[in-house]
Amino acid sequence: MKYTIPFLLSESVKKNSGRPALTFVGETPYTYHDIAGHICNSIAFLQKQGISKGDKVALWGTNSPQWGIAYLAITSMGAVVVPILPETLPSDVVNILDHSESKLIFLTEALSAKLAEEKTPDNCVQINLEDHFDEATEAQTTYDFDIFDVKEDDLAAIIYTSGTTGRAKGVMLTQRNISHVGWHSNDIQPINNQDRFLSVLPLAHTYENSIGFLLAMFFGACVHYLRKAPTASVLMPALQEVKPTLMLTVPLIIEKVYRQKIIRTFTKTRFMRFVYGIPVFRKVLHLIAGKKLYKSFGGHLKFFGIGGAKLNAVVEKFLYEAKFPYAIGYGLTESAPLLAGANPHYVRLESTGPAYTGITIKINNPNSDTGEGEIWAKGPNVMQGYYKEPELTAEVLTPDGWLKTGDLGKLDKDGYLYILGRSKNVIIGASGKNIYPEEIEALINNFPLVADSLVIERKGRLVALVQLNMEELEKQFAEMKINFETRKEEILEDIRKYVNGRVSQLSQLQSVVIQPTPFEKTATLKIKRYLYA
Repeated sequence: MKYTIPFLLSESVKKNSGRPALTFVGETPYTYHDIAGHICNSIAFLQKQGISKGDKVALWGTNSPQWGIAYLAITSMGAVVVPILPETLPSDVVNILDHSESKLIFLTEALSAKLAEEKTPDNCVQINLEDHFDEATEAQTTYDFDIFDVKEDDLAAIIYTSGTTGRAKGVMLTQRNISHVGWHSNDIQPINNQDRFLSVLPLAHTYENSIGFLLAMFFGACVHYLRKAPTASVLMPALQEVKPTLMLTVPLIIEKVYRQKIIRTFTKTRFMRFVYGIPVFRKVLHLIAGKKLYKSFGGHLKFFGIGGAKLNAVVEKFLYEAKFPYAIGYGLTESAPLLAGANPHYVRLESTGPAYTGITIKINNPNSDTGEGEIWAKGPNVMQGYYKEPELTAEVLTPDGWLKTGDLGKLDKDGYLYILGRSKNVIIGASGKNIYPEEIEALINNFPLVADSLVIERKGRLVALVQLNMEELEKQFAEMKINFETRKEEILEDIRKYVNGRVSQLSQLQSVVIQPTPFEKTATLKIKRYLYA
């Protein structure tokens, strides 16, 4: 057993040669035999381009079988992949290519056109991802990717992440880091070569990459991709076509489904609101809604993974009572990414589950009264460090290998982890106690007319920036023949009272302000707080 991508992939191809591996929804899939041939051809192509072990190769494109094959080819030959999120600005792509010293970039035609306006590094060759695969079709008969002397501690990927705090950093992940997560995710949720993934998150993000892609590739499952953005009109038919057994998503997606579909049904009349307010009836209604939701997702789901941010507690309670097969995981790009998780049979409300295989989690300097403190983790998936940033690396990695996550949390007696918020986001109240803005935001977002929110501190006062659901507002006001502008301040005051009636005196909002445009977000749809602080 070797924790490298070429070793684990070779073993999977031998066992699953004729099984479907990668495809677009509704199209003929590449089998494991097919992708193995394309990987061999791609490695030969890269070698002709002068790429050898340790060289950096960037990959910029939307999710596709070609993206996955390119990734596997680069990492199997011992080169270093530099995945770039599709929405990354061309100027930032140039900075990444320059900083990473990438010798070649695979990119789609559409993104190539955007990059044409920028001055790219002279020594970085641009290869059209689609054209490359049209050409690379030579027949292969034997596949052994484990011939390039790729070792577990070899650098496999540099992933640039700015997250919610600004400055982009290149996270260095080794073959062991990535392969350990891909392989041992199967300990949390066992899969086999009959399983079907539907991919809706960007492959350039470690969450989708390690668990939604490599896990599938190591165990012979098939991954289905969308040719268009996962809007409702695209996603719903795809779910019925694929009938996925596994999916990964972020909280905002399922929270949107809950607010737009579920809660509206339960609160559309006074009688329904009354019935829904009685716990025993609420649970029955949740069960009924859960069955409908399960069918709408194709009716075969056994694992619906939620990660990347904290899930709204009200939404989670619905999923729990609806017996929907959800599970929450926790991790960072710096840990490739998984640190904790549980499968749907072992979830506990508001917990991300226990530490997963090989990982040790501790709360550093916990509060003696609450047990709360910064989450530290150690294990085989913790990064080497930030590329060319020894000072930044020293800030988050201790000499004995502990990763300081920057997240605050606590552990229960069974080792289940509970996330409270980012340490950098914590607001210190007048009494010196911690205020977690994420908890207040979750409450605000439960208000029917709110689409999204951000709580910040201004001159010692708590202020909520709120993006309203204008479509719903305009619909309601049109029916009531009321002008929104005349009611705007009243709505904002209603939100303030709604929240303040549900939080401690310490967390009271002083004002609520309209956020006129959608908040800028990360790949996992978390608000980039540094832009609004």
